[in-house]
Amino acid sequence: MELADFDKASEDVRKLKSRPDDEELKELYGLYKQSVVGDIDIECPAMLDLKGKAKWEAWNLQKGLSKEDAMSAYISKAKELIEKYRI
Repeated sequence: MELADFDKASEDVRKLKSRPDDEELKELYGLYKQSVVGDIDIECPAMLDLKGKAKWEAWNLQKGLSKEDAMSAYISKAKELIEKYRI
């Protein structure tokens, strides 16, 4: 059931009426990658790749979190953003 909730949350969060702030997006991204891939497995991008570096850092913050726990946290964060920004 949780995988279905995760899939629905990841679809619904793309339909938000307004864009969440960068910190919210980074947290959501990190939780998503941790849920799908697990611990970060790529090198940190070059310093000039600011967007790539921010995404890498967001994912790296979730390192050590199990895929299941990351999925639960992602669903909770998505619900919070959906309530805040509406779909």
